[in-house]
Amino acid sequence: CQLGASPRSRDEAIEKDLAAILYTSGSTGRPKGVMLTHAQIMAGASIVSTYLGITGADRILAILPFSFDAGMNQLMTAFQQGGTLILMKFVFAREIVSMLARERATGLAGVPTLWTLLAQPSSTLRKTELPHLRYITNTGGAMPQTVLAALRQALPTTQIFLMYGLTEAFRSTYLPPEELDRRPTSMGRAIPDTEILVVNEEGKRCKPGEVGELVHRGPTVSLGYWGQPELTARVLRPNPFLPPEIGNEEKVCYSGDLVTMDEDGFLYFVGRRDTLIKSSGFRVSPTEVEEVLFQSGRLREAAVIGIPDEVLGQSIKAFVVPADGQSPTPAELLEFCAARMPNYMVPKAVEIVGSLPKTSSGKVDYPTIRREQGLA
Repeated sequence: CQLGASPRSRDEAIEKDLAAILYTSGSTGRPKGVMLTHAQIMAGASIVSTYLGITGADRILAILPFSFDAGMNQLMTAFQQGGTLILMKFVFAREIVSMLARERATGLAGVPTLWTLLAQPSSTLRKTELPHLRYITNTGGAMPQTVLAALRQALPTTQIFLMYGLTEAFRSTYLPPEELDRRPTSMGRAIPDTEILVVNEEGKRCKPGEVGELVHRGPTVSLGYWGQPELTARVLRPNPFLPPEIGNEEKVCYSGDLVTMDEDGFLYFVGRRDTLIKSSGFRVSPTEVEEVLFQSGRLREAAVIGIPDEVLGQSIKAFVVPADGQSPTPAELLEFCAARMPNYMVPKAVEIVGSLPKTSSGKVDYPTIRREQGLA
């Protein structure tokens, strides 16, 4: 070799090389950098394009930040399919509706807090015709059933896709629009080219209806966490169901989310393993309590956490933001809950607030709520 010759330029990359590091705090509040290769990012674009039917004719309105996996996927999907990506920043929900109409957008992705705003009775979404809007998608948390109903009424010709994913594996499930009436509370089934396993505490596959951890197998499983090999090894583990002859090189992603699967392969969210509230000897899903609160029709936002309690272990506290034109009292909301759920699930306290803290992607920031309650 020639002395002083420069190495091969790193501008030349292959699909297995690192392409991006997306930071996620999850339920812990501690940022973790998720490493993604070129192949994993493009696999996500191909998969989403398949089930959303995205083509070069689509005009996708991008309001999610590109630092959020769903936002980056919109960008890469538009490039891959030769579609149009419409960029915007917004302050008020009505600006989104105006942009959808003006740009004749065919697709829009959002998180539950955004859809809750657009579903309010005063929203311009109810008064604006959007004949070009082919689909909308929800990710980053469960969409309240009352919000889903309002969106279906406001957008009768638009397909609504409910999706679930985690940054460590990008997207895991989606619910086809034709299943909304039959399975409105389902998080859907496995995305194309992906296998979703539900695994119990003994490491075995769960039976239909049995609660277990969601484990993701497929081409979008990340490389793990930047500079955190021990944490990576806890989340990305060898596939326990492969024949021993194949070896244990394939890694699957253990999500930390507890779910059930029905006999048709559709999944239902139970709760985060590390955020389930243990009260009076029962395990309570905060999401389930929030859903009942939303059923009152009087709230725009709700967040439920567990508070240490000497007698109960943990008591349930709800933080709620009233809907437009509503002024519910804590007593009224507690009475509503008591009539619709077992005593052990009824919040011990409800606090009315003006707003809930949000992450950069617009999701409710539960770690900040816990810190503000002195629970960090």
